[in-house]
Amino acid sequence: MIAIDVEARGDLVAARLQRSLGLEPTDLVVLSESDTDPRGADVLLSGQTERERLVSVITPEIRWVHVLQTGVDGFAFDVVTDKILTCSRGASSVAISEFVLASMLSFEKRIPEIWIDGAGEWADTHLGQLSGRTLGLVGFGAIGIATAKRALAFDMSVVAFRRTDTPSPLPEVTIVSELNDLVSVPDHLVVAAPATGDTRHLIDARTFESMKTGVHLVNISRGALVDQDALLDALDDGRVAMATLDVTDPEPLTEGHRLYSHPRVRISPHVSWSAPETPRRTMELFEENFRLYVSQQPLNGIVDAIAGY
Repeated sequence: MIAIDVEARGDLVAARLQRSLGLEPTDLVVLSESDTDPRGADVLLSGQTERERLVSVITPEIRWVHVLQTGVDGFAFDVVTDKILTCSRGASSVAISEFVLASMLSFEKRIPEIWIDGAGEWADTHLGQLSGRTLGLVGFGAIGIATAKRALAFDMSVVAFRRTDTPSPLPEVTIVSELNDLVSVPDHLVVAAPATGDTRHLIDARTFESMKTGVHLVNISRGALVDQDALLDALDDGRVAMATLDVTDPEPLTEGHRLYSHPRVRISPHVSWSAPETPRRTMELFEENFRLYVSQQPLNGIVDAIAGY
C-alpha cells in the first residue's frame, strides 16, 4: 500500500497512480493535513519535509520513503533510519539546463540591455558568443550532465568538478577532482552541486580569488553553496562580471539586500526547474521505482543519508 503525503492535490496524485500502476483505490491512502496515519502502508510518497510531520507518518511498517523533491537538504535523515530513501533526482534536469543556457546566452548577447524602444539611437555594439567559451560545472550529476550536453552543442569546452571517481558519461567533458583545478578556467561557472554540510560556502572568498577575471557565475543549486558577501566583493572588484542567481540564502532575501540592487546581479525566484514536463517526470520517476520495488529490484535515486544527497 502507498501512503500519499503531499501538501496539495493528493487525490489527483492517487488517481494518476491508479491509472499508471493499475492500482485499486484500496491500495492507496491519501493523507490530509490533520491525518498522520498511513494505515499499514509500506511505501510513503512524500512532499513533506517538516521533521514533526515525518516522525508522525513514518511508521515501522513503512519500508520505502520516496521524496518528491530533487534536493533533500533539510530532510530529517535520522527519521528514516533503516528505511529505503529515494528522491526525484533528475526530474528537472532538462528544465534547469535550458535555464542555464538561456542565462549564458543572455550574458553573451547582452539581453535585455540591447533592446531598444525607439527613443534611443541605433548603434553598433559588441556581443559575445558561446562557441569557443569554456563552461565550468561545480557538480556533475543529472543537472550538470544535461547542461553539458547542451553546451557541447554550442561548441563550448566543458570542464566539471566531481568529487567521486565515477567516469564521465560524456567523453568530451574533462573531469577534475579538485575545485581549484576548475575555477580558474571557465568563462561561465555553473554551481550545480547538492547542498550538504560539506558544500556550504563551497564558493568562498578564496575560490573567487582564483577565478578567471570576467567570469559569469550561475547558481541553480542552493544559495548556501555561495558565500554571498564574498560574491559581492568579487562583483565589485570585477573578478565576477555577472551573477545569475536562481537561488539565494535565505529565500527570499531580506528586504533591501544589496544583491537585489547590484547592477551585475540577476535574481530569479527559484524557478529554473519550471517546465511542462517537470511534474510529469517527477511522477514517472516514482512510478518507475515502484515497479522496481514490486519486483524486488534495486531502486533508482537512492539517497545516501550520511552524505546528505
